[in-house]
This record gives sequence, C-alpha cells and structure tokens, in this order.
Amino acid sequence: MSIRATVEIQPFRQQYVGILGADGFSLPVVTETEVVDVDLHFSDSALVALKQSIDGDEKSHVLVISAQSGGCSGFLYDMKIVEDPGNEGFQRLQVDGINVLVHNKDSSLLSGITVDYKDTLMGGGFQINNPNADRSCGCGQSFG
Repeated sequence: MSIRATVEIQPFRQQYVGILGADGFSLPVVTETEVVDVDLHFSDSALVALKQSIDGDEKSHVLVISAQSGGCSGFLYDMKIVEDPGNEGFQRLQVDGINVLVHNKDSSLLSGITVDYKDTLMGGGFQINNPNADRSCGCGQSFG
C-alpha cells in the first residue's frame, strides 16, 4: 500500500497597510521641537563615577545624554560614553574636564536635569532628577 500526498505551494504575498488604506504608502511624521540652551547639573558622586567610567579617554570620548521614546511615562533616559561625533546637532558642555553632549531635539526635555550617582548594597547607578517631567515612573528610568 502506498500513500501519495500532494502539496500545493501558494506564492507569498506581502501586504502593506498605509495611511487611508493605501497599499505600500506612508508618510514620515515630522514634529517641531523647541531648542533651548541646555543647563546640566552633576552631583559630586556622579562626577566621580563618570570620571571612573571614561577613565582617561576624555580627549576622544564624550558622554551623550538623551531622551528616547518609550517607557511607561513616555520617554527613557539614555546615557552612554561614545567616540566624539562632533558638534553637529548637539550642544556641548564642559563638565569638570569631560565633554557632555545633548542633542538639540532633546534640549527642552533635558535642560535643568541633575545627574546623581547612588551606590547601594544592591548595586549602584546614575539617577536623573528632571524638573521638566510632568510624571515619572517608580523605577526612575521613565518620564513624561
């Protein structure tokens, strides 16, 4: 006895859904942002932790502080040490010999923040106090 099966392969059809139901069509979303002169504050403990993190790369690397879309309150803080991207689109501040950059698009969200560093038994980390935030998450990572 032999069993014979026939398999029919259907061609894959990808569908695109766009604005007003137009297939494969969408428009970029453009929003205007206010650019303000950034003013940042760092606690003594944050400066010590930052200097330890950058560890002699002050000439070639910078700290970039930004606000990324997401989190339970609308935005997430992001801090990273990267190779210096130059000044295009960024505001550059000198903080105790370290270059700190804030992108112009984030300037109104981040101007006036205070960066602190807490070292606890459960681990340490940078914390940001933002006077511009209307709301914030209990974890301190998200604001709106």
